[in-house]
Formats: sequence, C-alpha cells, structure tokens
Amino acid sequence: MGLLSAESYLQSLNDGREIYYKGKRIPDVVADPDLGIAARHASIDFELAERPDYRDLAVAEEDGQTYSAYYRIPRSGMDLANRSKLIEAGTREGGTLVLLIKEIGSDALFALMRVLRRHDEQPGLEKLERLYRACRDGDLTLAVAQTDVKGDRSKRPSQQADPDLYVHVVSQSDEGIVVRGAKVHISCAPYVDRLIVLPSRSMTEADAPWSVSFTVPVATKGLKLYASDFLGEAGDEFTHPVSSLHRMVEALVVFDDVFVPWEDVFFCDRPDIASDAALAFVEYHRFTAVSYKLPYLDALVGSAFAVAEANGISRASHVREKLTWLVGYAESVRGLIELAALRAREEHGIAFPDVLTTNLAKWHFARDFHAAIAAVQDLAGGLLVTGPSGADWASDDVRPVLEKYLVGAWPAHRRLAVLNLISDLTSRSYGGYQAVLAVHAEGSIEAEKLAMLRAYDPTAALNYALDLAGAQNAG
Repeated sequence: MGLLSAESYLQSLNDGREIYYKGKRIPDVVADPDLGIAARHASIDFELAERPDYRDLAVAEEDGQTYSAYYRIPRSGMDLANRSKLIEAGTREGGTLVLLIKEIGSDALFALMRVLRRHDEQPGLEKLERLYRACRDGDLTLAVAQTDVKGDRSKRPSQQADPDLYVHVVSQSDEGIVVRGAKVHISCAPYVDRLIVLPSRSMTEADAPWSVSFTVPVATKGLKLYASDFLGEAGDEFTHPVSSLHRMVEALVVFDDVFVPWEDVFFCDRPDIASDAALAFVEYHRFTAVSYKLPYLDALVGSAFAVAEANGISRASHVREKLTWLVGYAESVRGLIELAALRAREEHGIAFPDVLTTNLAKWHFARDFHAAIAAVQDLAGGLLVTGPSGADWASDDVRPVLEKYLVGAWPAHRRLAVLNLISDLTSRSYGGYQAVLAVHAEGSIEAEKLAMLRAYDPTAALNYALDLAGAQNAG
C-alpha cells in the first residue's frame, strides 16, 4: 500500500468511531470545527513524506519498498539521532506542537519488540510483528493508551474499590478477551487508526487481570473516547498565531466491555512482563518527548531576542544575562538528547537511547522550564495580558491609536506580533498547556529522577573516591 497522502489519512477517520466532545457525540472528527483542526495538524506527519526538503528524513526504504521513517526499527545510535531529528522537524512544522500520530505508537512497537523477545514470548511477538508490518506497509496511525485513571494512588490495581480504575480483563474465551476500564491523557486518540494498550506500572500476582497488553481499532464497539476541551485557544491569528492553527486533543478512553481477539493480544495475565513493558516504552517515549520540546525552546529563545530588540532593551546587562541563560538552557537540552542517541544501547538487535542521559535531558528540561518562561515574560512586559485583540487591530478607528502608542524600538505591528507570539506560548491557554506538559507529560519530574538514579552505576565513581581517600580496604 505504501505511503498515504494527508487527505487519505483524514478521509479514513470517518469510520463510525464513538467520540464525545463538550457533551455531544461527534459523528465526524474532521468535519468538527474544533477536532478537525487537531486532525489536520496531525496530518503534517504525512505531508513531510511528500516534501522534497524532508523526504530523506521522513521516508525509509527497505527491499524496494518505501515507508514512513517513524516505523524504521532503530539499529544504531545514528538511527535514533535521525528519529529525533524527524520528530523535531515535524514539531517545528507544527508550530511548536508535536504531531504524535506515529511517533508514540512506534515507541510502543519498539519497546514491546524488545520486551517480548527478552521474555521469549514468541506468540505475542508474532502478533506484534504482524501489527508492525500492517502499520509500516499501510502507513497507519497509532496512539498509546498507557496511563490508567488509577483511583487511590496508594493502592494497587487489585486493591481498588472499583476494579475498573485500571484496565483489566473481565473474561476470556477461545476467541479472545473482554476488557473494561479507562485510560486517561491519551494524546491524539480521536484521530488515529488503532490504540496500543500497555500496563502503566509493575504488577503482583494478585494484579494478573490488569497485566495485559493488546491493540484495538479506535472504531471498535464499546470503545468510547471523551475528548478534552482544551485545543489551544480559540481566536484569531493576530492574538493566537500558534494555537489558532495548531491543536492537539487528549482523551479519556473508556473500554466498556470491549472484545479483543487473541490475535491482537500481546500478553495476558503476565505480571512478570507488565513492569518491563511499561519501563521499556518510557525509555523511547521520553526520548521522543525531549526531541519534540526542542522547537518550543527555540521559539522561546528566538522570541526573547526579538522582544528585547523590539522593546529597545537588548544592551542592558540584566537582559543579556537572561538571554545567555536561555541559550544555555535550550542548548543543554538539545546536547543531552543528542548524547542519549550517541550513547545508545542495543537489545535483541534493537537500539534504544541511553536511559540515564534521556532522563537527565527530560529532567533538565522540566526542572528549568518555568524559570525560562519567567525570563521571557520579564523581557516582554505587561502587554502579554493587556494587549489589543485582533478585532482592535482590524478596526480603522482603533488601529491608528495602537500604531501610535504601542510603538517601541520597532514599529507597533512588528512589536505586537512578537508579543502575541510570546503570549500564546507562555500566557494564554496554549502556554498553560505547555506548562503542565513540562511537569507531567511522559512522566513526572520525580519519575525522571528515580529513573536517573536507577540507571546510574556508582561503582566506578565510588571506588575512585575510596582510592583517593585511602579507604578502599579500611576496616
């Protein structure tokens, strides 16, 4: 079948899937005035493969067949570095907002390939490889449903008052399994072809019914998607230059006694695999996460330089200090994710990014994100929240006043363009969305710190310190 066009992808979404948005059933995702923006934003992933300037990065070839490079199985650090560049390029074309309809799904495919081989789970691996070929050859889109709604966080799945707070198997037959429960924060779920379901944590023997992984088409009976009402911020392109054009939808995904045939079940009743699957996915997904953060950081740095010039303050020492810090912050994140690819490891012929360095990159990004936002807002000033609307700027009566009094070192139209970009990125709904993502998406700051410590082997450093101290063999 080969590579699909963006238009073919969009047409494929009108398949009867059960989606609710703002309290109503949505019959056609693309036709909806809000959800359609998100689907068209995601379709940039298909457009990249058609553009000559991105083709070498976005298209892979194997045995004479071309396919999306997102589905190229990484065999080396260079493969991972190119994957990072592709994710960064897609996000840059998406106006700082990640596309995520192939990125996250292929993260899960690669992780499960490693884990099922590690556990010698051959039947599950054969099913997974069949799904992989279908995605690669059919240019399918995937979302990953991992995060359970969890209920009481102090209790395991089997200890919850309501068993449905983690997705679990309620019955099995010769034909397949029936699952019930809900997953939350599922990016792009309303406009992908299939979901891959993964456990969200380690499991005990008592949690066996919750220790399951499978794939399911979005248009499956009993699968209900409740789209979040955040889509960026509605408004004109003058005041919302990014979020009026680029949006992403998250969803609460409910499995209301969904039947899954055995051919789509990768493992079931396997607490011994659940933890490995959850962690292996995160190893790829945090690498993806940092890769897609880079255009946003570049936009922050660029807008900081621009607004300093527009306001006529670029020569002030405290401004130069802020600009220097912003450059150091953004380039440190970029350097760390490149290093994670350079330090890549390999398992069963599949490369994965260095766990310590990947989590260090994500932690560094998340830890200093709000300081970066504060620095840019400080340089910009109060017009971020008190500036004029697009209707004001379009008014023949009002615009001359704005052009006269909102001038800086730059003319008002250029200055306001930069201020509105910063406001959209940092102060309005899209900025708030990014601020929450920085803390919680792809794992919390505490989760990244734990992963770093778990991945670090202190033996060499400890022995060196003991040697220097003369305490290696001390009693």
